[in-house]
Amino acid sequence: MRLRSSLTSVLGAALLAVSVSAAPASAATGQFRYDYLTVEGYEASGFLNNPADDVCVNLPGVGRENPEAGHSPKNRTDKWATVFSEPDCSGDSFRLRPLTGGAGERLKVRSVIFS
Repeated sequence: MRLRSSLTSVLGAALLAVSVSAAPASAATGQFRYDYLTVEGYEASGFLNNPADDVCVNLPGVGRENPEAGHSPKNRTDKWATVFSEPDCSGDSFRLRPLTGGAGERLKVRSVIFS
């Protein structure tokens, strides 16, 4: 009986180790928000929910098709967010701390990466 119990424990630990190592790539937990002016001239807000880590994201609505960049970013994720003034994480950059990081209208954004 003791051997069966030990074998069950070892097997359970092995399965747990495999499931943890097979987990998908990590993601920031929370929401990243920004404001922008649409091509039609309307004020809008954009957001990313639980974005992937270490992946450059071109922000919807403020890409190459829109002459106006986004502004007033707010990082409510649990990871650092580095925002960029140009698409493809290029141009000037600024880091926003996890959970409480934010900036005003003067900070223009078109892309972001989380780490």
